[in-house]
Amino acid sequence: MAIPRVERPRPALHGPTVPVCSSCGKPIKPYERASHFLCPNCGKAEIWRCEHCRRTGNPYKCPVCGFEGP
Repeated sequence: MAIPRVERPRPALHGPTVPVCSSCGKPIKPYERASHFLCPNCGKAEIWRCEHCRRTGNPYKCPVCGFEGP
């Protein structure tokens, strides 16, 4: 007598998401001296800035309200 095979759903693997710089679009490394803050205009979007863009003053743009900052 054969035992029927039970199909089990595969678990969804959700790993940690890597933050991306709002200015240059590059992923931010865990050891990098980056900063993150809420948009100063609307306060809805979280803005991430890598160390290089912070030092050089590259502008960023809020994806929600379009605010541009230094």
